Amino acid sequence: MGSTSGRRVGRPRAEQRPDSGLSARDELLLAAAELFTTKGYAATTTRAVAERAGMRQATMYHYFGGKEDLLAELLESTVTPSLAVARALLADDARPAEERLRELCRSDVELLCGGPHNLGVLYVLPEVRSSERFAGFHRVREDLKDAYGQLVAATRAGAGLDKEELGVRTDLVFGLIEGVILVGRADEGFPPAVADAALRIVGV
Repeated sequence: MGSTSGRRVGRPRAEQRPDSGLSARDELLLAAAELFTTKGYAATTTRAVAERAGMRQATMYHYFGGKEDLLAELLESTVTPSLAVARALLADDARPAEERLRELCRSDVELLCGGPHNLGVLYVLPEVRSSERFAGFHRVREDLKDAYGQLVAATRAGAGLDKEELGVRTDLVFGLIEGVILVGRADEGFPPAVADAALRIVGV
């Protein structure tokens, strides 16, 4: 029996790259995030993503079916953590709604601005609006917006609003939070400042 000492176990890579500590799946997502936000989604090939991650294209298909799968997972990563935070805050009704809404806004802005790549710019891709593959992202995003609306309604200012005005305030708050993708600031004081602005929109 031949010795296997020193042989790397697993699927082959296209080139030797420094060990990032990330799983192969996460390396592919990181590579896709970089290329989609700098080169453009349409201009990026699956081969380019695989090569950027230091893998063969065939290896990439072991983890993802194609570009749409990569994009869908990246998009969902921008809303799923915030929805989890929102649900926890909704359940914590012992705290004032104003405080919980501010915390959600700050946390959401930190998520959108904190990564190495501005994934929020991918929201406006025509493929995201038209393809059924991104229904999961849209569903989570709508659930997150609904959680914002519930917190707005629970504030002292929100309690006196009719349904139409409540919808307007929720749209404005949610639009402000998602609008930080156009600013792209990552300094420490930015998320709290945006959260305070959101509360002023509500009328707190």
